[in-house]
Amino acid sequence: MTASSPSSLRVAIAGASGRMGHMLIEAVLASGDCQLAAALDQPGSPGLGQDAAAFLGKATGVLIESDVRTALAKADVLIDFTRPEGTLAHLAVAAELGVKLVIGTTGFSDAQKAEIAVHAQKTAVILSPNMSVGVNVTFKLLEMAAKALQEGGYDIEIIEAHHKHKVDAPSGTALKMGEVIAEAQGTQLADRAVYERFGHTGERKPDTIGFATVRGGDIVGDHTVLFAGTGERVEISHKSSSRAGYAQGSLRAARFLAGKTSGQFDMFDVLSLR
Repeated sequence: MTASSPSSLRVAIAGASGRMGHMLIEAVLASGDCQLAAALDQPGSPGLGQDAAAFLGKATGVLIESDVRTALAKADVLIDFTRPEGTLAHLAVAAELGVKLVIGTTGFSDAQKAEIAVHAQKTAVILSPNMSVGVNVTFKLLEMAAKALQEGGYDIEIIEAHHKHKVDAPSGTALKMGEVIAEAQGTQLADRAVYERFGHTGERKPDTIGFATVRGGDIVGDHTVLFAGTGERVEISHKSSSRAGYAQGSLRAARFLAGKTSGQFDMFDVLSLR
């Protein structure tokens, strides 16, 4: 069984059979202040009924299950890196039970984000397109650079690369980078973003923010923002070599929520970067 104490934070993991789920489970088991309380996966998953830490050769006594309500009843917080529809279904139950949620899922529509905000009135939620501490520090650096380089004709391009299994593009992190830059310059990303270039595009339009997407192999996640000026260019990059950074950031987020009862937050709140 997992070690626990009266002060242990009871953590449930969604998508427990997946790569990110495995990384999160390993991080929880290695922590000194969190307890693996439940492990969720979708009906039909071959992992159902197995010990959540079987991939590590360990026995925790926590079996992977598909009943959301039963799983969440055992937890203080759920960490969810699944798909938008699944995350929203989990959040609806979590809000009803008063279970907090750390959301690392990306690809939400504006309507789905609005739905998250409604549930956050009943329970505490952290929504961030990237849980990595390093990535969020990068967001802060981009904010500073965007303000300093707003004048001088610097063209902004965002290049991101991920593994071949990723289903949304551009990545949520790349989009967040664009939003941070646009907001720092007093604008909206929707008014400046260019997501596709093909054929005779003409000259680059001033003040646009371009996106380029790469998908292939097992790339965990690379992001580079290029500020290209006359006679110089500034590049701010973050590269992930494993998902461990996302897992550790998620646990920091879960600990942050321990003192909250409701409201929507992000990693800037967790890391005091505002």
